[in-house]
Amino acid sequence: MKLDFARFPAPDGVNGWWESLPPPGCAETVSSEYEYDWVVIGGGITGLCAARRLAELAPGASVALVEADRIGRTTAGRNSGFFVDLPHDISSESYSRSIEADKADVRLQRHGIDYVRSVVRRHGIECDWRDDGKFHASVNKRGQAALAHFAEGLERIGEPFHWLDEAAIKAVTGSDFYCGALFTPGCSTVQPAALMRGLAATLPRNAKAFEMSAVKSIDDRGDAKVLTFAGGKITAKRVILCTNAYAARFGGHPNGLLPVYTFASMTRVMNPDEVRRLGGTPSWALIPADPMGTTVRRLITDRICVRNHFAFRPGLEVSQADLAKARSLHQRSFDRRFPMLKGVELEYTWGGPLCLSANNGALFGRRGDGVFEAVGCNGLGLSRGSASGKLIAEYALGQSSDLVHQLLNQPHPRSLPVRPIADVAVSAAIWVKEFTAGAEL
Repeated sequence: MKLDFARFPAPDGVNGWWESLPPPGCAETVSSEYEYDWVVIGGGITGLCAARRLAELAPGASVALVEADRIGRTTAGRNSGFFVDLPHDISSESYSRSIEADKADVRLQRHGIDYVRSVVRRHGIECDWRDDGKFHASVNKRGQAALAHFAEGLERIGEPFHWLDEAAIKAVTGSDFYCGALFTPGCSTVQPAALMRGLAATLPRNAKAFEMSAVKSIDDRGDAKVLTFAGGKITAKRVILCTNAYAARFGGHPNGLLPVYTFASMTRVMNPDEVRRLGGTPSWALIPADPMGTTVRRLITDRICVRNHFAFRPGLEVSQADLAKARSLHQRSFDRRFPMLKGVELEYTWGGPLCLSANNGALFGRRGDGVFEAVGCNGLGLSRGSASGKLIAEYALGQSSDLVHQLLNQPHPRSLPVRPIADVAVSAAIWVKEFTAGAEL
């Protein structure tokens, strides 16, 4: 078996999470020939958790984690920083699915959250980790109906929540844009780029992270895998693939994965007068009643982050026109919610690929002799990614559990039509969903 890698992280805008941190140290690259027992490919949350768990469970083994860019600058450090614990199927009208599926999602996602939280606390990683919950907010009757449906689903699986009226959600956000909200307490939030950097910096001593080291190919040489890089090689006994959207394949051998970009912008730091005019509480996290609407976070650093707009980009790159369109949409969304903050500029705008599938399926388990994979988070990169990374390490080391079986038994991503039919169908579906989101944008 030989694997070739054709898609790598691209400079898709300016990541505000990364840019607002102090400059990182120099990257250590694959610049020679090395031998390791294990290599984990992909330095996002899945790969970081897989490498850590391998090193924890096999302290006598050597583990290499390789990332094509800087850890924290690419996808895992580009999301909105939500560790979502509850059902969050973004392909549905109100995030929820069936009772059985929702309960399974909660078990898996909380497993990942608990694991990462324990690492953050044990090592004192400074990433603004908050266990403050999240608000699901609506702007009209349609949104209120979606929240009511979501609330019914939460009641069926015994999860707590409470309602906020217009005045109560304004007291939180400072904005009178929302007509009501539903609060759920289990969500954690984080500065995602800081978290990724911290997880990499605190890996166990038998694990090593290489950055700016894109894998060009993997050659199978019987009892060893040879990974080729621009500057060197790594020979390993076993490999775990945690490349998420970059694993998407089209053409003759499609695997059903959809790289769908979403976009975010972050304001400059507000001055004391602007903070006073805004009011509300100093930190909160809000998602829209409609999954295609606008996510908003107010950060303890007195910045506001807004996220909306989706685009199917199978080449895993976005254009300047994509970024300009997203920025325009973000500015409109920001102005509608915060008219009292005229003059507060959007300092950064960026994009990042989600890894979706048409049926909420993912890839998990043994891919071939000595090669394992954990790919596909369906819009829940932090919570599902951390859980699947931890669990693929356990599975690869021969451990079994109910959660491992849950992931092994999940559906594989449903096959897609051939291109360009798939391109047109996916782009049209996104356009319809964004159009129907209406005021939620």
